[in-house]
Amino acid sequence: MNRFRILCLLLLAASCVAPAVAQRQDVLLNNDWQFRFSHQVDPAAARRVDLPHTWNAQDALAGRPDYKRGIGNYTRRLYIRPEWAGKRLFLRFEGANSVADLFVDGRHAGEHRGGYTAFVFEITDRVVCGCAHTIDVRVNNSEQLDVMPLVGDFNFYGGIYRDVHLIVTDPVCISPLNCASPGVFLDQLSVSGQRAEVRARVDLSNAAAEPRRVVVRLRIADGDRTVFETERPVVVAPHTAVQEERIDFAIDRPHLWDGVDDPFLYRAEVVLLCDGAEVDRVEQPLGLRYFSVDPDEGFFLNGRHLPLRGVCRHQERAGVGNALRREHHDEDLRIMEEMGVNAVRLAHYPQAEYVYDRTDRLGMIAWAEIPFVGPGGYADKGFVDSPAFRANGREQLREMIRQHYNHPSICFWGLFNELKESGDNPVDYVRELDSLAHAEDASRPTVAASNQSGALNLLTDLIAWNRYDGWYGATPATLASWLDATHGAHPGLKIGISEYGAGASILHQQDSLVQPVPDSWWHPENWQTEYHIRNWRIIRARPYVWGSFVWNMFDFGAAHRTEGDRPGINDKGLVTHDRRVRKDAFYFYKANWNPEPMVRIEGRRNDRRVRPVTTVRVFSNCREVELRVNGRTVASARPDEVCVCTFEDVALRPGDNLVEAVARDGATTLEDRCVWRLE
Repeated sequence: MNRFRILCLLLLAASCVAPAVAQRQDVLLNNDWQFRFSHQVDPAAARRVDLPHTWNAQDALAGRPDYKRGIGNYTRRLYIRPEWAGKRLFLRFEGANSVADLFVDGRHAGEHRGGYTAFVFEITDRVVCGCAHTIDVRVNNSEQLDVMPLVGDFNFYGGIYRDVHLIVTDPVCISPLNCASPGVFLDQLSVSGQRAEVRARVDLSNAAAEPRRVVVRLRIADGDRTVFETERPVVVAPHTAVQEERIDFAIDRPHLWDGVDDPFLYRAEVVLLCDGAEVDRVEQPLGLRYFSVDPDEGFFLNGRHLPLRGVCRHQERAGVGNALRREHHDEDLRIMEEMGVNAVRLAHYPQAEYVYDRTDRLGMIAWAEIPFVGPGGYADKGFVDSPAFRANGREQLREMIRQHYNHPSICFWGLFNELKESGDNPVDYVRELDSLAHAEDASRPTVAASNQSGALNLLTDLIAWNRYDGWYGATPATLASWLDATHGAHPGLKIGISEYGAGASILHQQDSLVQPVPDSWWHPENWQTEYHIRNWRIIRARPYVWGSFVWNMFDFGAAHRTEGDRPGINDKGLVTHDRRVRKDAFYFYKANWNPEPMVRIEGRRNDRRVRPVTTVRVFSNCREVELRVNGRTVASARPDEVCVCTFEDVALRPGDNLVEAVARDGATTLEDRCVWRLE
């Protein structure tokens, strides 16, 4: 008998004795969609697109406030493999903005209202194995008064802008039907450095007409090491979408998730066994931690004080709008890491699941929020007191919490941004949302971002304010007086700063330091830098501010804006919209927040000078900085408490001037240099 026949017989024998394994499959459906607008009734108008996709990447980012807001049609063929006979099939959309209707072979299969959370439709009974079917998704990003958000100082990009999955499971499975959640919830009942008590809630689903006996296996792993493991027999009732099973367990002397210092994660594996064979599996992160907020001393993680040095982030960027891929998210978070960020407000809506996965692994404290957004300084309202609007907000909150429940990085559930009490008053509705958030998750506090006084500020567990002292009027000094007065008047209030920032164009350079007009076409970079230096001095000196979040980490699209160096851009970012240039204020925060030694001359881009005597500022976290001009030492100085070295009355000669900063910290020597031309 030849070797080939022997090998075949051995493989056949092995296949006869090995148990059948029917694990979950996750098939990405991002390629080969046909797209056309609803007004393009000619089928030939369709063009191929791949997901993620938005139809507003060009018009909205060109500063056209009348960018396309309507219905886009996405179509693709989906072949149902013969081996999927007897399986269950689910389509899972990670996000489509903002109302999505699914059709299978022209028959309506479901609708989802809300642009920033995932949703699932089961299509098992609508398809036939061995056949190809037509999947149509009609997505509408027009304003609708029963869908959050109604208004906002950002673009409402339309499209299927996140991934789409086909999930294939056994008839009995870990249910994906509970608000498109993973079907596994890890309740941290009690956590300390000595012991962690946790409850796993597992959602089971059975499509069969008879009860199914299964075994639920829970394993908690530290890498390859098993920390805890148990099995529980369960009978799943017939025709059940969601049946919850609970398993309590404890870990002695747990390894805690400790922010950026030690973002340690256990792995929770939930396996479903039927007749001894694995039929389904879901894995979730388990980051054990405890935290609190004190009205006088701020945020504490695992018992130690942790000042939250945060930024805000919109999920969008130049060229692609909101249709970001993983490499885009990774780049954004790498830039935050470089600056020393340890907290991020993911505004003003739930962002991609992958972002929360990454903040877990990077140890960044995350603020997640629903898109209950007020008008800021613009017209209209963010709240309509109608049953349909209220129901939609409750559903979006429920979906956000259930989908992202297990992420240890998320420490706050945000309920609103910049609402107004005039007209339809949202106070009672915010109370309702606050109660719902606590019913869904008793372990995390609620928070809101306010820009006014009133009862709205007293509803959530924490409150933060959007403050622009020194940009929209006033001066940075008013932030200090306002904070102290508010803390004094409400000593039990847990106060944060949810937004603070100033616009800046890297093309706008000047020798003088003058506060600009915010809605003008002149946004000099040096004022943004000065604004942040003064504001950070104030914030860092007040430990009762539990967290502060720069608005914004990156410039972002806002089609209605007419200011800065071009229309359609909010330029308050510390980094440009295309992520290519870090502004001077970025390096100021890097010197303060990232302990890695650094040195940076402020105003490098201001390379055409008109004043022969100037002030030079250098950002450094080193012990001492020496300034040289044209090869001669001007002076040496130690950085102040916010890592700024100021050298006054520095003379420049006509023509080119070589400016050098040499920073020393023990054995470390760093240099930065630039050329300024005195005209």
